[in-house]
Amino acid sequence: MNPFRFAQLRAVAASLLVGLTIVTAQAADAPKEFAVPSAVGGKAFKLSSAKGKFVALHFLLKTECPVCLRHTHTYLEKAPELPEVTQVFLKPDTDEEIKKWARDIAKESPIYRDADAALAKSYGIPDGYQFHGQVVHFPALVLLGPDGKELFRCVGKNNGDRFSFDQLKTKLVELKKSSPAKK
Repeated sequence: MNPFRFAQLRAVAASLLVGLTIVTAQAADAPKEFAVPSAVGGKAFKLSSAKGKFVALHFLLKTECPVCLRHTHTYLEKAPELPEVTQVFLKPDTDEEIKKWARDIAKESPIYRDADAALAKSYGIPDGYQFHGQVVHFPALVLLGPDGKELFRCVGKNNGDRFSFDQLKTKLVELKKSSPAKK
């Protein structure tokens, strides 16, 4: 098959996948345990260290993304409203690129390096999004429960299509109401 045609078909397939936007099933190959290094000089994040808490994995785009920066700032400002959620922001760039991007964010910020988007791939976040001349994964949020299992995901259709902090708050209320432990 013509490589150009294959790339077009792949982009169409990714668009169809992303058209589903919100999926509640766990990705088949999602890792049970993982660790990602801090990109801003803090400690690495290890999933097992957040056992008993919800974990919001924010898969961000490349460093040039001002929407990712705004999204991260909003979540960090409001994070104290959801103390039961560990916020984890993941970028596929080099440490230097991430530090430059995050220069206005506190050093203790939960920004981690997802080298070559390996974690995004393991969670089945589709790529095929054209961004600054590169093909990258779509912006996404994956919410893990206190047991580390995926409870919810939202994959954006474009750079500005993000799951807002208020939407996450509402989703947590819904999930807690429907949790077997609460019934």
